[in-house]
Amino acid sequence: MLVRDAMSTLVLTIGPAHTLRQAAALMSARRVGAAVVLDPDGTGIGILSERDVLNSVGLGQDPDAERAHAHTTTDVVFATPSWTVEEAAAAMAHGGFRHLIVLDRDEPAGIVSVRDIIRCWAPARERAPQVPA
Repeated sequence: MLVRDAMSTLVLTIGPAHTLRQAAALMSARRVGAAVVLDPDGTGIGILSERDVLNSVGLGQDPDAERAHAHTTTDVVFATPSWTVEEAAAAMAHGGFRHLIVLDRDEPAGIVSVRDIIRCWAPARERAPQVPA
């Protein structure tokens, strides 16, 4: 199965000046664990995850004062729609992250998460013959 079959095409995008509270509220409302941060005048495409927000709050930082750009991962691994879900899972495991931005022609086309991959693999596992223990 390919990433294009597993990814979510509804991508939450925010700007670097969004506060962490604004980002968290948008992520919560959309029920997503990451937002793509678009900074055309700066670092380009980055990602802000729920873990980034949690780490900031855990450090006692003010989510109304902290801006997305200060917590955005800019050294991003990007997937393409033609990657296999196995390649995406390997990239996530190797990098220690749970979301991959999917680029198509250098533009965000979607996000694939660990949850998306599990959804793809779970039905296949259910159909696989069970080996007695």
